[in-house]
This record gives sequence, structure tokens and C-alpha cells, in this order.
Amino acid sequence: MLKEKSYFREELPINVTTAHIEEYPTHFHDDLEVVYVLEGSINLKNGYYNYVLKQGDIFILNDREIHSFSKTGEENMVMMLQINLSYFSNYYGNLKNNFFVTDMHDDDESLDVLRNILGRIMMEVLEKGYGYEHKVIESTHNLLACLLSDFQYFAMEDGKYINETKNKSNKVLAGRLRRITDYMYENYTRKLTLNEIADREHLSIYYLSHVIKEATGLSFQDLLSFIRVEESEKLLLGTNKKIGAISEEMGFSAVRYYIKHFKTWFEMHPQEYRKKYTDKPRNRENMAQYIRCSPQEIEDAIRKQVKGVYSEYIKGKKPDPVIVELDIQSALEKGNTGELFICSLLEKDNMKPIARPYNLMKSLKEKPLTSGSNYIITTSSQNPEEINSISILVYNINDFIKNDLQNAENREKIYEICSQYDEEGEFLIKCQGLSGDFNVSRYKISQKNIVTAYQEGLRAPGVASKRETLISSWSTLPDVEFSSITTSEALSIRSTMRGISAEIILIDRK
Repeated sequence: MLKEKSYFREELPINVTTAHIEEYPTHFHDDLEVVYVLEGSINLKNGYYNYVLKQGDIFILNDREIHSFSKTGEENMVMMLQINLSYFSNYYGNLKNNFFVTDMHDDDESLDVLRNILGRIMMEVLEKGYGYEHKVIESTHNLLACLLSDFQYFAMEDGKYINETKNKSNKVLAGRLRRITDYMYENYTRKLTLNEIADREHLSIYYLSHVIKEATGLSFQDLLSFIRVEESEKLLLGTNKKIGAISEEMGFSAVRYYIKHFKTWFEMHPQEYRKKYTDKPRNRENMAQYIRCSPQEIEDAIRKQVKGVYSEYIKGKKPDPVIVELDIQSALEKGNTGELFICSLLEKDNMKPIARPYNLMKSLKEKPLTSGSNYIITTSSQNPEEINSISILVYNINDFIKNDLQNAENREKIYEICSQYDEEGEFLIKCQGLSGDFNVSRYKISQKNIVTAYQEGLRAPGVASKRETLISSWSTLPDVEFSSITTSEALSIRSTMRGISAEIILIDRK
């Protein structure tokens, strides 16, 4: 059956599916659907129109719009948000008669607002905290307010079209006229003409024809044929009536026209369809091929697409600390067997402002004791019996941000990443094998130091005043601290940072 029934929980009038789509056959439903491509791309067939939706694109599927999805040559991750129009029409009286359209390739602020709200809804559904339904409904109200304000193509009221001044040029309509299609569904079995509907709606035939074509991608006659074909499925699978009788009952003037249009939408002859689906009419609804995304996949996609939303939801939820347990004497004897440090990333030319601590650490030319993806510990001591110094370098760069930086094509993109990344990081280094009195020297560059350094590098010569240049130079200076500590076999060193930042900690015997 082409019509897909949406099931909503009583307390949650929306459905959210985030999935890797292989194929989602032709269907329609009575609810508003917002499609948001988080990764990769998908093909969308909408009526007779075909689109390729790419990462970041948002497409509005108005109720009763015929559509299908299929995979392109690359992997994808797609959020499909269905909104229960019956529920939300209690708050927006004319909601069912509105047409919403997004310009997929328009990078204006309104689309950013939509991405932000959709990201919030995904995070709220993922977290499922106490009372999350209330938050989801509130966010959906904000989504609808944004659609009504910035993406309403037109609304129909008392048979007239209003808000046409808000028509955005060169945009393709993505919906179906509820009032007109309701009437067509009620009267499809008899001879039905565009003239009759135009008279009923007090519109010219030309204008009505244009609206239907732009809204659905179908001519009036093709739309009527689709409705007849769709409704014929009930008789095809639920009775033993002959094809010719069904064709006549559905309003077709000849059986050949019925077969032609049936093949267009169901992709097979009516007899073949009857044989395949008799006694199992709901099977078509289960033909969608997709794999639901894991919570971690969705979180990673939100971090990339709408970073501000992700940061807001993890506030108060500090990431797990990086805990390093190091037996220095054992490490000296065995050599470094840990994970490789992010050397290749920090040695890229565009990473110089971030790589300052790494280059200072490298200049010491010490022996590595252990390392991980975002830390390395070295020593100048050669004798396991007497450890006089160790050096610790930690970077608040996780695997996700590492990939972003690795793929950044220029300094402008790295500056953007550094400006937006705001997560906290905590390192706890537990060292076994240090006894005595030690000096501790700390050199830390903060997110502010790094961002300012990139700003300076990107600024055209002579643009800044001498005072601005002086202040900027101060902002790039690291924080340096000195202290002392007494240990007996065990020493714990803790470092905390926010955003992309780094710290060198030198521990030297007095």
C-alpha cells in the first residue's frame, strides 16, 4: 500500500528515525515530514521531480506528498522527523492548509536555525531524560514557528491563497493541496474535471492547474490517476473482481489506462501485484531498507553539523578523564609500547599555532616512556635506578576533532574548528617510581591563545592598529607556572583544559 500509516505515542506527537538508507519505496502519509541529511547524500523522488540531497540539506515533505528515497554512490545518515498534524493543529488552526518549502542550497540563517532545532530534538530523544517528552514537544513548537515564519510558501483560507508575498522565487513546491486532494479522494470514482474543482474553489483553471503542478510535480490528470490507482489496491487485494471491473469502478475510461498508471506507481502489472501481495497487503510498508543509526553515530553527526547544540547538551557531563598509569622503571626497560601520539597531525604546516608545545617538547630529544593519541611522556634519564626528570605533554584533542583538523584544507577552516570546539578535557597521570623533591614547571597554551594566533595570521598586514597588535600579542602568550613537590614512590599530576589547548609539564629533581 502506498499510503504509510504513522503511529505516534500518546505523549509524543512526533516520530524520529535516524538511519543509513538503502531504499525507501514510493509512499505518502498524512503527516508533515522533515528530512535532514547529516552525512553523505541520498536521492529523493518527489512526485515527478528528482533531487540529490547532500550533507546539511533540509527538505520539507508536506502531507500526502508522494515520495521515495534511495542510496547514492556514497554512505549516508538521514534524520526523518514526522510531525503529527492532528495534534499540532490544535495550536496552529490552519496548519494542515500550509505549504512549506526550503531552498536546500540556501545557506541563510533560517536554515541554520532549522538545523539547530533538529539537532536539539535528536539530542533530547537520544538522552530520554526525565520529562524529555515535554522538551521534544517544545522544540517541535519552535520548529513549526520557524517554518511558519520563514518557509511558508502559501496557506489556503476560505478557498483563497494568502501569504503569497512570502513566495520565495525559484523554489520548487514540495507539498500537496489538502483541500483539493481531499475532494479528489472523495470523488475519484466518477468523472471529475479541473473545471469543477476550479469553480468550487473560486479559482481560474490556469491558476489551479499551475498550483497543482508546482505543488505535486503532477498534472491534474496524473494526480487523479494516481489517486485511482492507489485506491484500487483495496479491491485488487481484498476481492476477486476482475481487472476490468476494478478499472471501471475506479473511474478509468479504459482498462489499458488503469494498467499503464498502475505500472507507473507500483512498478508491475495489477495481476502480478495481486498474485504477489494477496493476503499480505501490508507487506509493502515493510519494504523500506534502512539501518537505524547507533546513539554514538548520531551524536558524532550532531557534533559535526550543529556543534553548539551538542556542546550545550554535554554541559555538566564532563567527558571521561584520560587516566595514565605509568611505571617509569618498567617503561624505561621495555621502551614505549603505547598508542602513537598525534605527531603527523601536529607536523602539518597549518597547525603551527597549535603545535608550539609539541615542537618545544620535541626539542628536548628525550626517550618516550608511554604515549596515547593525545598525550606523550618522556624522560632524559637513561638509568632506571635513578629517574631525575620526566616530561609530560597533553593535548585536549579527541579523535573526532583530530579528524576534523586532519581534513581541514586551510588555516581558515582550522581557525573555525578551534573557535567552535569548547569541550573540557581532564588528564590524570599516575607515575610510579619517583621519590624525592622535585620542581614542577608548567607551560599551557589555551584555546584563546590558539584562536588569537590564527586571527593574527589571517589578518591582512597593516589592518590592525599598534594597540590592537600589542593586545593580540599578549593574548597569544602561554600561561607559565612553577611549583615544587615531594614524592615517595608515587606522583599524580592533573591537567584540565577547555577547547583545543595543550600543556607541557616538566618534573625535575631538585
